Amino acid sequence: MLYTTPDITPHLETLAALDALRRRLGHEVSRATPWVGQLRRQARAATARSSTAIEGYHVSAEVAAAVVEGRVAAADRDQRAVGGYALAMQHVAVLADDPSFRWSDRLLLDLHFEACASEPAGSPGRWRTGPVLVTAPGGGVAYRAPEADQVPALVDELVEWLSAGDLDTPVVVRAAMAHLHLVSIHPFRDGNGRLSRILQSLVLARDGVLSPELGSIEEHLSRDTGRYYDVLREVQGGHYQPGRSADPWLAFCIEAHRVQANERLATLDRAALRWAALDELVAARGWPDRLVIALEQSLFGGVDRASYSTEAEVSSATASADLRRLMDAGLISRRGQGRDTRYLASPQLREVVSAAGGA
Repeated sequence: MLYTTPDITPHLETLAALDALRRRLGHEVSRATPWVGQLRRQARAATARSSTAIEGYHVSAEVAAAVVEGRVAAADRDQRAVGGYALAMQHVAVLADDPSFRWSDRLLLDLHFEACASEPAGSPGRWRTGPVLVTAPGGGVAYRAPEADQVPALVDELVEWLSAGDLDTPVVVRAAMAHLHLVSIHPFRDGNGRLSRILQSLVLARDGVLSPELGSIEEHLSRDTGRYYDVLREVQGGHYQPGRSADPWLAFCIEAHRVQANERLATLDRAALRWAALDELVAARGWPDRLVIALEQSLFGGVDRASYSTEAEVSSATASADLRRLMDAGLISRRGQGRDTRYLASPQLREVVSAAGGA
């Protein structure tokens, strides 16, 4: 037995407003604006970093971006967790518009393996064979998951529901319930929260309005982790009780989506202001407009010759000359040597961006 999807009537007005926000965001990111690529990269890194942070893995924003983009190899346990989460979300992006897509228990196992392969002790890609207890803050048992021998049948029921259950409800509602179902079944020895958030993102991505990294709510959840766990405990009541009302959980998720969508739109607005300021700065000096790309990249984790060359569609020699020009002008500074060389925005450049409202 799974939780029953609550009556959404009390939430209809909020859901309608949220749907409008999500569609506006989808429209904005679908436009051919030059800053959307950077926004997507930032969101991918932030999603992986935020979701793993909920479970105690801590990586700086700069390192997370480097790991997610494949610029550096994950060097420790925390970085490997971020990289695994990012890999699973890449899989979600592929599945989002796969015409042959179907829900299956194998899919859930594969996503779990990708997200948690860095922790062999957690049996990545396999159902648990023993009991699982979730510890409450300060000690004690916050949640007792169903017995291991119940897991296969409950997962089968979940897969059937994902395939055909509540298909007429708003996708945000279905995604929230998918998250609740999986995290309450707790089918894995470890990584249940990660996989539940990935599943929520996949349900949303299949709707087609937003890409996985822009439709997810992991950043909000990582900032409000205490409330996230409090609501789960309120709904679960200490052990698997699918007859309890899931309405507090649904209300929490709807609000999280509202906050996250508004933040994404604000980020887009700042990106437009930032790009305009950089474009004006480049034009005033009579430089080729492609240098805006390098300046934009330098503001977020730094720019290197290869990434700039690829995005600006110029040769390595031209890329090197452009970066030297920006460095000579005091707009970027070099860090590292050889293949590890990156160019970071100078305080002068950041002041220009901040004054334009693009910070």
